[in-house]
Amino acid sequence: MASIVASLPPPLLLHGRKTLFTTLQKVPVSSIRGFSHIAERQTRITVIVKATGEGSESSTSLSIVKSVQNVWDKSEDRLALIGLGFAAIVAFWASVNVITAIDKLPLIPGVLEFIGILFSTWFIYRYLLFKPDREELFKIVNKSISDILGQ
Repeated sequence: MASIVASLPPPLLLHGRKTLFTTLQKVPVSSIRGFSHIAERQTRITVIVKATGEGSESSTSLSIVKSVQNVWDKSEDRLALIGLGFAAIVAFWASVNVITAIDKLPLIPGVLEFIGILFSTWFIYRYLLFKPDREELFKIVNKSISDILGQ
């Protein structure tokens, strides 16, 4: 069982507008005195959330396990599947080692970080800043997904 405790200031919850938390009927509100030199009282609302049962995460992992079991049961060449799995593990191991080696070089990580910042800035300016550009990005993503799925 997992639990989350959050302490939120009241303006986020009780500002006269409908919010996600307006459906909560009774929430314990406790007053906390601020620093000794501040005379006004600060109020906080504490929300405790407890997760029980199966969530989407466990159902997703269940569906992945079921699909792997279906592929394993339907496959006529299990040796090829074992080889493919071994190749995937080796490729992952090699990529981790290459990234570690590049990270140890003195100048490369800083240059790559700078290139990442420049690319992120360009991407935000090109696709996310204005509404027509966001719609264009949405169309590109949908087209790519339909091309991949063959629809």
